Amino acid sequence: MKKLYFDCFSGISGDMVIGSLIDAGADPNQLLEELKKLHMEDEYELQWKKIVKNGITSTKFDVVLLKNSINGDSHDHQHVHVHEHSHDHNHSHEHHHEHDHAHSHEHHHEHDHSHEHHHEHDHDHNHEHHHENDHGHHHHEHRSYQEIVGLIKKAGFSEKVEDTALKIFKRIGEAEGLIHGIPLEKVHFHEVGAVDSIIDIIGAAILIHQLDVSEIKSSPIPVGAGRIHIDHGIYPVPAPATLEILKGVPIEQSNIRAELTTPTGAAIVAVLAEEFCCLPSMKVQAIGYGAGTKTFTDHPNVLRVIIGE
Repeated sequence: MKKLYFDCFSGISGDMVIGSLIDAGADPNQLLEELKKLHMEDEYELQWKKIVKNGITSTKFDVVLLKNSINGDSHDHQHVHVHEHSHDHNHSHEHHHEHDHAHSHEHHHEHDHSHEHHHEHDHDHNHEHHHENDHGHHHHEHRSYQEIVGLIKKAGFSEKVEDTALKIFKRIGEAEGLIHGIPLEKVHFHEVGAVDSIIDIIGAAILIHQLDVSEIKSSPIPVGAGRIHIDHGIYPVPAPATLEILKGVPIEQSNIRAELTTPTGAAIVAVLAEEFCCLPSMKVQAIGYGAGTKTFTDHPNVLRVIIGE
């Protein structure tokens, strides 16, 4: 029986999940093909590359938004765009509590072996330089919960992938609805309607089922500490949506003053993991490290995934 364990020692976000699964051997090209079923290719480009975070070689996964690019501030994104500039002085200047990607704002320039694998055209070995053009100036129309459900159901994914993706979205939708005081069908996903979060959640469902694991467990979830800026003001960490999503999940104290777990990451692990525990007994077959957007002085911001029998 194949087991998968999420070792969330530095929290969890959607891009960290996908990065760790690719790093552990999931096929990103199959992910690209499957995601074409959404007919959204004109809105994004996928990139994945190896970077080194505090001495650990890991896979950094990014969704770069293409459409409706505007100059100016992306504060419309309501907890989307995590503008961590990766020279994090642990003062929790992280803005916007979701959108796990931060579009390659890794200013530590880890150019080691950064061959970006570009959506549909692999001619490009840009070594991370296009982040000057990509960061933060994107505006995408918000999508409602019902639109996202329709998008997933129309795509023709396998039943397992569809079911998993719908469960993750529902978990976030119910949390947002509860916090904002509106029923699920009226929830508009400022946060999760962003293209990149749709890709993260559906992508996680695709890769988990591609790896064909029969049992998923996770460590308790460190959420971080301090305060974050989102559109509604200055909020405590964990943000209200994240905390609501993690109801029933053991969370772990952390003295890192930053948002370690995003709503997307929280929902993925809350839905996928059957149990939150120490590393279970297994014969280890594959290990993957997925890089996050933050950089801490003495703590690698990566998610580790361990697969075995």
